[in-house]
Amino acid sequence: MKKILITGGAGYIGSTLCTELVKLGHIVTVLDIMKYNTDSLSHLYFFDNFNLIRGDARNRKIMKKLISKNEFIIPLAGLVGAPLCEKYKKDAITTNYFAVKLIKSLIKKKNKIIYMTSNSGYGVGEKNKYCDENSPLKPISLYGRTKCDAEEEIKKLKNSVSFRLATVFGCSYRMRSDLLVNNFVYRAVTKKKLDIFEPKFRRNFIHVKDVVKGIIFSIDNFNKIKSNVYNLGLSSANITKLMLAKKIKKQHSITKIKIIKNKKDPDKRDYFVSNKKIEKKGFKAKISLEKGIKELLLYFKNSSEKIVNNY
Repeated sequence: MKKILITGGAGYIGSTLCTELVKLGHIVTVLDIMKYNTDSLSHLYFFDNFNLIRGDARNRKIMKKLISKNEFIIPLAGLVGAPLCEKYKKDAITTNYFAVKLIKSLIKKKNKIIYMTSNSGYGVGEKNKYCDENSPLKPISLYGRTKCDAEEEIKKLKNSVSFRLATVFGCSYRMRSDLLVNNFVYRAVTKKKLDIFEPKFRRNFIHVKDVVKGIIFSIDNFNKIKSNVYNLGLSSANITKLMLAKKIKKQHSITKIKIIKNKKDPDKRDYFVSNKKIEKKGFKAKISLEKGIKELLLYFKNSSEKIVNNY
């Protein structure tokens, strides 16, 4: 049983992570401003090993108190994605970067940090080469830069693990439809067509449940993997946007795929990613894109939930 603090724990990854950690018997405290969904953690209010504090991860007084009471710190609070960060630049910098710097200034010897950064730091990868943890970081958005800068701060700490996440997909208690797989399935269901520009852009993906399993693996094996950075993605899910669209059409045959030739993708990321480093340590993502697409098709066909995205 561990005492775990999660900032931004009511979000897309956080709400799924908290649920699993509470089920495992850990004492979980969430600090969240509850901006997008106030119900994503309500199913946990019953449990004595769960505590929710409505507050801001940039607040030094609150963070000092909470860090002193917990062993593991998992900073998930942040403005996620390039469009949102461009819209609210100051908040992006203070939340994604300075809030992490604040944690670094407050932690003690007993604290262990598990930090989620992003594959987006790789920017544009080489054509026939996979990005690994030694590849140069060339973020092309403010979002990518804030995450890379925060990772640099975390790397200075001995008791830390950083995960560079692939693009996450799948259902969560705090649902998002702006993430690439989720968005493609949402559009296939609601519009019955997928307009794709720059179809050969490459990406790596991972199901939100596998992200959670990876974090739990890092808690259970912290001393074995600490003081390191790892890519965290599904190795069989290094595919192009067009390949993804075809996988969706295979399960939702009425989807029409149209390639738009004269339009540029504002998100210029284009890379395949190697996940061998974490796999050699003993963790491997397993939930397939096909399984996630099936789940998402059922969700978007049947849910009446109003999804409030980050932008």
